[in-house]
Amino acid sequence: MSALPPRRAELQATVTVTELYRSIQGESTHAGRPCTFVRLAGCPLRCRWCDTAYSFTGGEKYTVAAIVDQVVALGVPLVEVTGGEPLAQKQTPALLSALAEAGFEVLLETSGAFAFAHLDPRVRVIADLKCPGSAEANRNVWPALAGMRPRDELKIVVANRVDFDWARDRLASELNTCPAQVLWSPVEGEVAAAELAEWLLNSGERGRLQVQLHKLLWPEAARGV
Repeated sequence: MSALPPRRAELQATVTVTELYRSIQGESTHAGRPCTFVRLAGCPLRCRWCDTAYSFTGGEKYTVAAIVDQVVALGVPLVEVTGGEPLAQKQTPALLSALAEAGFEVLLETSGAFAFAHLDPRVRVIADLKCPGSAEANRNVWPALAGMRPRDELKIVVANRVDFDWARDRLASELNTCPAQVLWSPVEGEVAAAELAEWLLNSGERGRLQVQLHKLLWPEAARGV
């Protein structure tokens, strides 16, 4: 039996999905925009404040083609592939390319613990810089983060002043040539957004403050937002 043509093989690849839904983008420079979220299952990291631990296990397998069909049916031009850690699944690049090929504006939210330079260049990467407070700072892949493009976004979640100062040091050293847009986020319940805002104002550090808009809109919802 002959192998499938490359394009068809890509569409028949399978990934494990935790949930797929339409909502309002709550973070990044795209905050406030309607967006379809494809949340993939699985993650090898265990960040201390993770709010999507339900995606670590379980999920259902879908072909790339089936996922694209579902995203098309929801009718939103912007789509984000997230997790969990989406790049922990080897077929995620095929999914990203298929969504871009279908005409969607594609965002990928990733932990910064996986290389992503090989991805379809149409995909905009939103990658974490894991601070010490996350308990996963050793996972940062510095070449990947330093190689981000101006259209990509570097998300820094801080739990305290130690995290903030540590991240500033990284921006001045390992990431001093990284042109990605910088997003600063407070850990809910550990540092107030207003306090982080003061640190940004007083330090003159580059970047913008962001809060999780979806949690303001739907504070009681744990999933599907």
